Amino acid sequence: MASASEKNPQHHTQRMKKRLEETVTHLRQDIEKVDEPQLAAMFETSAEVLSGLIKAFSDYEKKNEAAWRKSA
Repeated sequence: MASASEKNPQHHTQRMKKRLEETVTHLRQDIEKVDEPQLAAMFETSAEVLSGLIKAFSDYEKKNEAAWRKSA
């Protein structure tokens, strides 16, 4: 049976945001380590896309977007 914290949506969104932030950091650090410009561009693009997902999770937590609000 799932605990109360496991049923809390913010528990999950915060964990996902943390993992995504770690991946963004890793991608951006690796940009400096690769010699191939195309790979560096792919890493930067990936970091930007993941940053958008992090924002989406934050918006969900704050109910900033109409899509995240309950309709009556």
